[in-house]
Amino acid sequence: MSAFTVLNPATGAAVRDVVLASVDETDAAIARAVRAQRAWAELAPVARADALRNFARLVEDHVEELAQLEVLEAGHPISSARWEASHVAQVLNYYAGAPERLIGSQIPVAGGLDVTYHEPYGVVGIIVPWNFPMTIAAWGFAPALAAGNAVVLKPAEMTPLTAMRLGDLALEAGLPDGVFIVIPGAGPVVGERFVTHPDVRKVVFTGSTRVGTEVAAGCARELKPVTLELGGKSANIVFADADLEAAAAAVPGSVFDNAGQDCCARSRLLVERPVFDRFLELVEPAVAAWRVGDPNDESTEMGPLISAAQRDRVAGYVDGADVAFRGSAPDGDGFWFAPTVVLAGRGDRIATEEIFGPVVAVLPFDDEADAISLANDTVYGLAGSIWTRDLGRGIRVSRGVQSGVLSVNSHSSVRYTTPFGGMKASGLGRELGPDAAEHFTQTKNVFYATS
Repeated sequence: MSAFTVLNPATGAAVRDVVLASVDETDAAIARAVRAQRAWAELAPVARADALRNFARLVEDHVEELAQLEVLEAGHPISSARWEASHVAQVLNYYAGAPERLIGSQIPVAGGLDVTYHEPYGVVGIIVPWNFPMTIAAWGFAPALAAGNAVVLKPAEMTPLTAMRLGDLALEAGLPDGVFIVIPGAGPVVGERFVTHPDVRKVVFTGSTRVGTEVAAGCARELKPVTLELGGKSANIVFADADLEAAAAAVPGSVFDNAGQDCCARSRLLVERPVFDRFLELVEPAVAAWRVGDPNDESTEMGPLISAAQRDRVAGYVDGADVAFRGSAPDGDGFWFAPTVVLAGRGDRIATEEIFGPVVAVLPFDDEADAISLANDTVYGLAGSIWTRDLGRGIRVSRGVQSGVLSVNSHSSVRYTTPFGGMKASGLGRELGPDAAEHFTQTKNVFYATS
């Protein structure tokens, strides 16, 4: 039996030891899910919908508890953690409407009636990262459950506590035992078993592109579908005609939220050359005012990095870089790193690789075509922002930038009512939106002969 010690990133202190599952225990959990799924799928759609609504209400009743757990294990500011817990309830409520709306098609054919049905895959394995443990889990399990699947979910080793509590709340809400199982474990053990086990018929993975490539290869060998949400090196493009004050004020939130540990972080700040110096003058006080500190403080906007290893990794990118200016961060215990703005060249490592920390690389561009070319000069294509007062330019540039999620004059990336996902090395498939439950089904076509 092995265990992982969850640490509080703000203090470095131990929070709890969590037992990690073995391959045999993973197989047993999958077998339970297989048995439970059959009955779950046979329930009337309204019964599944009611169960998910009950789950949502129970999450709403436990928002503060879940938020405090998120602060402890992930170091998220308490205000952000409360939003994340509420978001889980919102996602559940949204997909509670799906069971009664998984509508097939009637196709005109000669000699009979041709009908399509949406059939659940069976058991879905969901592998969740440590940066947003609650929200990303819900993006997978809510639509999967709505579609009639059972879910086995592996949280990240460093942040299992909120997922485990959600598993408890699912049972309290009346979901049948085995329909939603949270199984903490190591990626090479539990995650790998999701990929190789024949009874796990779909895998959802959020994490690094390197690991996601291995997951995709394993699923291909098993001929099972996979949804991948991977890395990003998103661009924040600021044109000279933009509202520079508004764009500058929004920079810290675009890249330093969750200490930059966000695949949607706008970690490349691209500024049109005529306003480059002026824009940096506006950004500097905004970064200085960004509040980094105790996650339990209601005014805190950014907490620590997840671990000492992550802090060292981020520092390795900044060492030797041309730092324009920094914000502030606490000293002492905890895995703190100050928000940092770096002047970068187009081929610099800091401008091309995902750092996953509170660091933004700033580069100038010459014109619209150059902005699009520079924004696309990356293997990633997840998110991005465009700041301009010219509507036509906003449309042209948004069509030209190769990213799955873009925002004009804002940094919005995720709404549970709209599809989310990346292009290129940022992933495969889409999560969220009105069609997400269908993504957890297979289309069955049946012809009923009438003559």
